[in-house]
Amino acid sequence: QVQLVESGGGLVQAGGSLRLSCAASRSIVTINAMGWYRQVPGKQRELVARITRGGSTNYADSVKGRFTISSDNAKNTVYLQMNSLKPEDTAVYFCNADTPGPMYWGQGTQVTVSS
Repeated sequence: QVQLVESGGGLVQAGGSLRLSCAASRSIVTINAMGWYRQVPGKQRELVARITRGGSTNYADSVKGRFTISSDNAKNTVYLQMNSLKPEDTAVYFCNADTPGPMYWGQGTQVTVSS
């Protein structure tokens, strides 16, 4: 089992930056992949960025070149650096752990980008 705790959300003006953190309750080196998803009311949760155990990354087209996902295995933490934020990035951001068994989710952190 893995508990995930997100932090770093908040209110920022368009063009600003935020860094989200996701702290896992145990080592993430055996987890297949860690990801960040986001959701706005009335819409499906969508993948923002994902990093595999081997370090490969992929991003939603809407955030490529602006967001960067990274991991610190020593701290069991995954980060999402978000630059050049846009109002359409406003959402609740969730951390996800894709394990060999079930998938786990954090409780989410709100990101609000004002125009």
